[in-house]
Amino acid sequence: MNKIAVFIRQQRKAAGLTQEEFALRSGLGLRFVRELESGKETVRMDKVNQALAMFGMEAVPGRKGEDE
Repeated sequence: MNKIAVFIRQQRKAAGLTQEEFALRSGLGLRFVRELESGKETVRMDKVNQALAMFGMEAVPGRKGEDE
């Protein structure tokens, strides 16, 4: 599973939110949240950043393999 998927799941659970609650609060669809947390490789970056923004984060470029 990718780092973003793990981060989103951990932060959502730490906030005490179900996937459904997170989807509603972030303005994302439940299907997208499920796919994101499962590590689907083809997701829209604008929506990824919308999800990350809930926790004060954003996706930024980095070298492949760093911090893995």
